[in-house]
Amino acid sequence: MRYFTVIFLFISLMLQAQKVSNDSVQITGDIAVENNELIIKNPVRASLYSAVLPGMGQIYNEKYWKAPIVWGLIGTGVGVTIHYNSRYHHYRDAFLAELEGQEHPYVGIFDKDRLGAIQDDMRRNRDYAIALTVVAYALNVLDATVDAHLYEIRRDRDLSIDPTAFIDPGTGQTNFGLAITLNLK
Repeated sequence: MRYFTVIFLFISLMLQAQKVSNDSVQITGDIAVENNELIIKNPVRASLYSAVLPGMGQIYNEKYWKAPIVWGLIGTGVGVTIHYNSRYHHYRDAFLAELEGQEHPYVGIFDKDRLGAIQDDMRRNRDYAIALTVVAYALNVLDATVDAHLYEIRRDRDLSIDPTAFIDPGTGQTNFGLAITLNLK
């Protein structure tokens, strides 16, 4: 528990955006910045944070509401995996006891074929839970990486996407859509 606390404190101290302040034109990647401050999120850092501690990349990207979702998905996956693993071992022990003619909780209830089938079902469910947990973990890292890449775009004052309503001249009906605005200087 102490190691987890130390790692958590170390990572939380590193959660800062890089701030670039300029007095003249500066090219940062594909973005030119002039006399203002640009906040850049490092995609590699976001990926690393999410890989080490799921949800930390989302916190680094200031998407705080996503972290509990990540924790819930991965925690649920781990919990379901543990449940099916314990059930698998329980039925496997009963199956082996049935094969060896020993006592087990299901004597007279299930025969060896049924115990073998139940054991296989529990193992399959455990393996599916592991696979889905790995997918949730990978999506956590991917989400943090993409959010860090798009961080600059979300804060671009010259580009905006807003919901809009307009009247179709042909039918006279009100339609809804998105308006993309690009301010060129």
